[in-house]
Amino acid sequence: MTKFTRKWYPYASPFDPCPPIPVKTFSTPPNLFLGFQPPNLQQFSPKEALCAGTLWPIFYDPYYNPYEKAKREGEQ
Repeated sequence: MTKFTRKWYPYASPFDPCPPIPVKTFSTPPNLFLGFQPPNLQQFSPKEALCAGTLWPIFYDPYYNPYEKAKREGEQ
């Protein structure tokens, strides 16, 4: 799991008709952990920024489905 992925353990009632999912995961955006945007941040090149969806690497957080095997950033 990445540092921006959190776990949640929901309550499972013994009377639920379906088998419960014991652990659920959710993604939190990196900007939650940065109080303000500091000056002179490192920037992606224009081509990399278009692919990443952001100009600054500190705000880049790719989403991986928790139920599938996560791809590595180097693989394309």
